Amino acid sequence: MPPPDRRRKGGGDPSVRRRKQVARKYRPDVEEPGPTAPAAPDGPVRLNKFLARSGVASRREADAIIAAGRVTVNGDVVTEMGIQVQPSDRVTVDGHPIGLSDLVYILLNKPTNAITTTDDERGRRTVLDLVTLPPAVAGAVFPVGRLDRATTGALLLTSDGELAHRLMHPRYGAVKVYLVTTERPPTMADVDQLRAGVLLDDGPAKADEVTLVDGAEPRLAIQLHEGRNRQVRRMMEALGHSVVALDRVGYAGMDLADLRRGKWRHLQPHEVNRLRRSVKLKTVVFEPRSSS
Repeated sequence: MPPPDRRRKGGGDPSVRRRKQVARKYRPDVEEPGPTAPAAPDGPVRLNKFLARSGVASRREADAIIAAGRVTVNGDVVTEMGIQVQPSDRVTVDGHPIGLSDLVYILLNKPTNAITTTDDERGRRTVLDLVTLPPAVAGAVFPVGRLDRATTGALLLTSDGELAHRLMHPRYGAVKVYLVTTERPPTMADVDQLRAGVLLDDGPAKADEVTLVDGAEPRLAIQLHEGRNRQVRRMMEALGHSVVALDRVGYAGMDLADLRRGKWRHLQPHEVNRLRRSVKLKTVVFEPRSSS
């Protein structure tokens, strides 16, 4: 795999400096570049875990898929939950071949006009078009959650179905930090109202933290643990504000330090395992990256 795209900190762009200041407390400890993905297990593994490791679904969702008779192993329909499969077995879901590949974890700084999906029937650029991966793993990678087309910032791409499912589940409350630029300056009354909560068409919503950001443009930093569709935009609209730009500068403890717009990098092992621990999953053991 290509090495992470790393750039030195730019001192001239004030918007970059402000974004880093807002997200600094979420920055992970710096470590030397390490391996990017654990190898698939050599021995047998439970079928639901096999499906989760293949990016098909979480283990709980995989159980439902198995029970519905949608899975075959070596040509035979399997509905037994506890069956063990080998990495060499032929597994299909709804007739499509499924295989174990190394788990992949990528942080992308999403630009505008990129669709947060694996493919687009209208041929528009997707977030997966922005990363370069070997064919063996590219088909298993998908975005965790969604950012709308105009929203920029931190987006996790992975083939780890279990982790993705939990990060998106409200029970685990993955923290999201947004930098919001509005047409007119927000006030302290707006800050107080966002903290107290606003009423949306799908129920009340409130921010965990809100901060006015100094600068030439009127901005707010908003922290949430919810992940409803277009939630930040709708919250601002409820206060009469038009959002000019929305940038997610932090997601589940990861920030965009030294990662320019449109660029991506592999997560380091300590970052992956911190994410997994945050949603009550076991850590994974990484093998050294091949130097060839």
